[in-house]
Amino acid sequence: MDLRTDEAGIGKVSGKRGRKTKRKRTLIRRLLALLVLLASLPVLLTLAYLPPFVHPVSTLMAKDMVLLRDYERRWTPLSDISPRLVNAVMMSEDGQFCSHHGIDLGEFRAVVQDFLAGEGARGGSTITMQTVKNLYLWHGRSYIRKAVELPYSVFMDAIMPKRRIMEIYLNVAEWGPGIYGAEAAAQHHFGKSARNLSAREAALLAVTLPNPLARTPGKPSAGLNRLANRIERRARQAGGYNHCVR
Repeated sequence: MDLRTDEAGIGKVSGKRGRKTKRKRTLIRRLLALLVLLASLPVLLTLAYLPPFVHPVSTLMAKDMVLLRDYERRWTPLSDISPRLVNAVMMSEDGQFCSHHGIDLGEFRAVVQDFLAGEGARGGSTITMQTVKNLYLWHGRSYIRKAVELPYSVFMDAIMPKRRIMEIYLNVAEWGPGIYGAEAAAQHHFGKSARNLSAREAALLAVTLPNPLARTPGKPSAGLNRLANRIERRARQAGGYNHCVR
């Protein structure tokens, strides 16, 4: 056997392995860099959404744009949305909105207990968490998504005024197929501006939020009317809870 030939063969194999290892490391570094970029994007966007003249769009709205589907959304400042709707949404979706820091710890413990018990993902998202989901994440119940929501929700609550969070939420929330935001919802379902909603109409819109594709506030079922009755009563007593959005 020619020793020099054998050494050359070993050198080629070793060189190929070295190049493969280098390519793998490069790929891993690029994937990590991409993950860091994706993880930092919601943080950067949250900072960009602080000024009131910025009108964010949700991931569902972006999807409609990409698929060239029609949708309705008329950005409306919180001052031009009826306080009745603000109170009803708060009492229906997140009664502790003004007091928590992005996460309702009581609801969070219940979600963790359900997860440990092997049960399906439940509700319990705060308005801040729902705003994060609407702006940056995917829809559908998932413990993975809820885990991703948590740090972004804490960050959003720490740097963004509650009033601004509520304003964004009420302008990106889905109220029916292709219907986004309080103004479009009020016009579509009741033929009036969000500024002029009655207490009953506001309650019906609020209880539609958990399932806007199946619930129709303009033509409520008996079950939806019962839910609206409860929220309408709570909203009348919301004065002590809504100080952060006045």
